[in-house]
Amino acid sequence: MKKLFLIAGEISGDDHGSALLEALPTGEFSLLGLGGPKMHALSPDIENWLGDAAVLGLWEVLKKYGYFKAKMEETVARIQSEKPDGIVMIDYPGFNLRLADRLRKEGFQGKLIYYISPQVWAWKKGRVKEMARLLDLMICIFPFEKDLYESSGLKTVFCGHPLIDSLEPVRKLSIDRELRVVALLPGSREREVETLFPPMLDAAEILVSQHPELKFVTSGATPVLTERLVSMVKERSLATRIEVFSSAGHEIMRRAGVGVVASGTATLEAAILRLPYVLTYKVAWLTAVAARRVLKIRFLGIVNVIAGREVVKELLQEQCRGETIAAELNELLENGGARARLVSDLKEVTESLGGGGAHKNAADAVVSAMADA
Repeated sequence: MKKLFLIAGEISGDDHGSALLEALPTGEFSLLGLGGPKMHALSPDIENWLGDAAVLGLWEVLKKYGYFKAKMEETVARIQSEKPDGIVMIDYPGFNLRLADRLRKEGFQGKLIYYISPQVWAWKKGRVKEMARLLDLMICIFPFEKDLYESSGLKTVFCGHPLIDSLEPVRKLSIDRELRVVALLPGSREREVETLFPPMLDAAEILVSQHPELKFVTSGATPVLTERLVSMVKERSLATRIEVFSSAGHEIMRRAGVGVVASGTATLEAAILRLPYVLTYKVAWLTAVAARRVLKIRFLGIVNVIAGREVVKELLQEQCRGETIAAELNELLENGGARARLVSDLKEVTESLGGGGAHKNAADAVVSAMADA
């Protein structure tokens, strides 16, 4: 039985890792490593380290520098002791790419497999050649990534996007859109809600003055954020116009006629569920200046990145205002042709993400790569 060491350091990585584990053939591998509670439940030899590993932001990482340095040494020692036949690194590039480099320098001869590519195409394409030197296989979830990595000599498998599978139960439901219902989806983090919901509310006030029949819906990702949304709606005296739900983002995407969505995973979810939407985002000006220096892509939204053009309107930074959001939503509300074209474009883009079975395809790629390990 071959030994497989897996490493995930975020909640999403634990989700992907556990799904990958469940898709691997039973009894073919001895499984160990670092992950989260779902991976640990499937294999007790996978340590649940998410409480320490899943940190956000540069400052939080710097504060825990000592911990991560010690964990790197511990992980290298464990791998040297256990001598796995292969290692599957799941996203989490800050740790995983450093570990890959360290292992190769110390002579590790096993397979190094990466699942869920870090978005180096957005911020540091130069790292692709480094990854090609270190890794034996990249398993990616976006179709354009395959050409990017293979052009540098790294064997790459496109397995499809896991969201196609996770949203399948929602996609199967009949969609009866309510054209006069507008979705306001400001994101799943407190900072996003505080920054993005106010201009969304400004847009709602403008649209209500133009279209008194409109209704609005929003949803909080957690009970705390839901309560905050309710409070912000009441402060604007919009409680009779805006219905606030908790953890109902997918249902809202399925039901609303149009929407405005914060940049992030939700924009791809909205595209898969065929919601005609506008993308918006705003960060502190200093962060924006730094991002513009680092980012190597024309668009922020992944739908536009995949398409190579602006399929979804992006309202970023100074464009993230009530007036501009309202104007773009009004265009989608009033222009049936524009709305239909957007839905068609969303369909074309998301169909390029594969027909499902992403984790099974990834597991098959791992099995194939490990066959000669």
